[in-house]
Amino acid sequence: MLEQTRKLAQITPGKAIVFGIGALLLAPTVISLLKPVAKATIKTGVVLYEKTKSSLAETAEVLGDIVAEAKAEVIAERDHQVVLPSGVNSEPSLRDS
Repeated sequence: MLEQTRKLAQITPGKAIVFGIGALLLAPTVISLLKPVAKATIKTGVVLYEKTKSSLAETAEVLGDIVAEAKAEVIAERDHQVVLPSGVNSEPSLRDS
């Protein structure tokens, strides 16, 4: 690879002109051939972006629901706690049955 770069650096002016003209002549053909490929690649990227965006929105909604349920349970448990004198266990024990 390094040798090829050195050889390109040693191009004579005549070869450089021929190379430049060839590139100019081939550019429209190459561009017209690559346009559908570039378009398809961009289209695929857009589709993947939309799917990812949708999946993230669904995930955020599910997590929001889970957080809301957990908060509701914490509040319900707090509201149903019985204030007992110290030393009394609020959980039923095997001795009570």
